[in-house]
Amino acid sequence: MMREMVQVERKSFQLGDIVQMKKQHPCGSNEMEIIRMGMDIRIKCVGCKHSVLIPRAKFEKNMKKVLRSVEEDTQS
Repeated sequence: MMREMVQVERKSFQLGDIVQMKKQHPCGSNEMEIIRMGMDIRIKCVGCKHSVLIPRAKFEKNMKKVLRSVEEDTQS
């Protein structure tokens, strides 16, 4: 029996992007800025400036979409 390899598309994000998470921050804002990347990702709430360090796997699971990309800002 042959098993098909299913390629899961990874969400693309980079340092400085503003992302929307699945859950809101307790301050009410749902926009977070990526301020550090590695095995863990540090995100900063755009509303209250509180920063949180979370594992990359959890971040990728909980990230809904990229709202504003640094790449788009530099091209404009």
